[in-house]
Formats: sequence, C-alpha cells, structure tokens
Amino acid sequence: MNSRPPTPINVPPPRTWDARLARRLVTPLVNTWVTPNHLTTLRLLIGLAGALCLAHGEFTWANAGALLIVLSNFVDHTDGELARIGGKSSRIGHFYDLACDALVTVMLFVGMGVGVSTARGGALIVAPGVLGAVAGVAVALIFFLRMRIEEMAGKAGTKQASVGGFETEDVLYLLPIVTLTSVVMPFVVVASIGAPLFAAWVVIDYWRVARRAARPAPEPTAFRNQPNVGQ
Repeated sequence: MNSRPPTPINVPPPRTWDARLARRLVTPLVNTWVTPNHLTTLRLLIGLAGALCLAHGEFTWANAGALLIVLSNFVDHTDGELARIGGKSSRIGHFYDLACDALVTVMLFVGMGVGVSTARGGALIVAPGVLGAVAGVAVALIFFLRMRIEEMAGKAGTKQASVGGFETEDVLYLLPIVTLTSVVMPFVVVASIGAPLFAAWVVIDYWRVARRAARPAPEPTAFRNQPNVGQ
C-alpha cells in the first residue's frame, strides 16, 4: 500500500509580493530533502559574495555586488516560506536565520564603505570604511534588539511596516540604483547617520517592551470583585 506524500500546510498567504513568489518557488521542495536551513545558508553565501564584490569598489564589481545582495534578500524569504508550508519550523533555524540576516546586512555596509575607500581614497574626514562599519554595527544592534523584543512580545512586536505589498527591508531592492548612479558614497554617509538613529529608536522600543514585560500580572477580575457571601 503506497503512502500518500504530505501536502503543503494550508497557511495564510504572505503579505508581500516577494514572499508570495518565494512560496510558489519553494512549494515543490516541501517533500524533498531540502530544509529551510539549506536555503538560509544559500542566502548567507550569496550575501557575503555580494558584500565582497561591493568591497572591490569598481563600477562593474559594485553593480554585480548590488545584484547579488538583491538576490540574497529575495532568497531570505524562501526559508521562512518553506518552514511555514512544510511544517519545518524550529527555534534553532529561526535564530540561524536572524544571525545570517544580521551578518549579511553588516557586511553589506562594511563592503560598501571599503569599496568607496578603494575607489575614491580619502575624500571624507572620516574614512568611508569606518562609516560603513558604524552603519553595520548599528544594524547589528537593531537585529539583536528586535530578536529580544520578539522573545518578550512575540512576532507581532517586531512586525515591519507594510505598504502596497512591500516592507521596510525591501528598500534593499533599490541598491542597484545606488551603484548604477554612482552614489555609493552619499548612501554610506546617510546610512552611517540614519542607522544609529533608528537603532536609538529601537533601543527605546526595547526598553518599553521590557518594562511592560516586567510588570506583574493584574489580579483576575473574577476574584477581585467576588462578593462576600458571609455578610
């Protein structure tokens, strides 16, 4: 008697366009040996390759790196979709995904900063490589605090803003425009300012969530308002 292979788990459709496409692509992988961690590792390798290309600083290398970062950002959606529809979610896999996200994003900014230094030399008072590192460290802090907020408040506490089927992180899809128009240096400068400011906002948000989680649970209303039957 042949056993029927399991079908994909029926879960709500993703909110974003790239996640919807990712789900279509990974659906045939549900009953295979491929796991979400395999796709996470693929995303990591593509992202690191993109960061190394950006670090070369030359126009062709920078554009190749930007395209690899875009591909890496898309592949980042495939592991989560496979985990959801295939029932392959795990706590270790989730943390591995977050760690890879942080590493790729940090290396992206560091690579861009190093690339600007290689291509233009000392055009700024502060070395572009340092500016890229500042943005990268700020992004790493954001990822860490978002992970802690998720542990305290659940995934709803780290839900990204979504408009027209696009989330905040989808701004990375515009990276090829940055490299094609040769505005990498202004992008690095803006990122070195904007990322720490956003990190400061996340720190405040983390502090609020931590205070809320530390508050004692209120006394149940049923017991607090229970009438005194002995009177």
